[in-house]
Amino acid sequence: MTKPVQQPTAAHSVQLSILIPAFNEQGNLRELYAILLPVLSQLAMTWEIIFADDGSGDGTWGEIAELHLHDGRIRGVRLSRNFGHQYALMAGLAHARGGAVISMDADLQHPPAMIPELVEQWRQGYKVVHTRRLDPPDIGRFKKWSSDLFYTIFSLLSGVPMASGMADFRLLDRQVLDEILLFREEGLFLRGIVQWIGYESTTLSYQCRERFSGTSKYTLLKMIKFAWTGITSFSVIPLRLGIYIGILTSMLAFAEMTYVIYMRLYTDTLVPGWASGIAIVSFLFGILFILLGLIGEYIGRILIEVRFRPRFLVSERIGMVNEATKGVASLL
Repeated sequence: MTKPVQQPTAAHSVQLSILIPAFNEQGNLRELYAILLPVLSQLAMTWEIIFADDGSGDGTWGEIAELHLHDGRIRGVRLSRNFGHQYALMAGLAHARGGAVISMDADLQHPPAMIPELVEQWRQGYKVVHTRRLDPPDIGRFKKWSSDLFYTIFSLLSGVPMASGMADFRLLDRQVLDEILLFREEGLFLRGIVQWIGYESTTLSYQCRERFSGTSKYTLLKMIKFAWTGITSFSVIPLRLGIYIGILTSMLAFAEMTYVIYMRLYTDTLVPGWASGIAIVSFLFGILFILLGLIGEYIGRILIEVRFRPRFLVSERIGMVNEATKGVASLL
């Protein structure tokens, strides 16, 4: 590396914060910094880069520490364990000092070259600048179909429109960020929160790049869990659907009972009843357990909320001055 960059003092205001959550991304951070540096240098703005280490088990935190020694504009916050991508994002947002904050992934799939475009839209007056991923031609059918299905269902159930391909690569104005930091709900789904709060926004499209190194941390199971969290965090419609499902199944059960009574009283056909009885009882119990599961999910959310535990814990910080971290604990 070149000569270390001087640590900025408290007198220097930060105009732009780049927030990068990282979980086991040791092999990507140095390359990402090397690409970000010339992009940010051409903006004629004061800036900082905040890495939020989500309890990595590799040398991610050590890489962040070395980058900070080289460039004082690199700052870091380390969670005590792996709390999840959304909570790492919130931890970084709570420590950001910029008038605008851009969040992006550490694997270089979000193109750093787009940062000047995001900043330009912000300077034109937009409080939120979204990005939308354009799927490559060789993307798997299942991945595309499942992604489109999630955003369609989320938009329908929550009443918050969200286009397919929206991710956590976006710019937030300081005013919007301060509003988001007031949210203390469990089951964070920042994409939905940003859409819900409104403000003037625009959307830019980008081509997703290949991951520089390592493997994706989002397995199929994690993606399903993430989708479920997003939907249940923003909508009680699944519970309301239970009412209609209950009415429908009750009508089916009543029709079955009416048929059995009719056959017994007005025909000579003997109705054994065991097959139809077992079928309808199994069906009704299946529906019942689904509804109980939905109710249990929401009751569990209530329990977590009333405990009022911190959503995440920060074990270490790098490059954080006292003035910047005052009051941060109250936002966790």
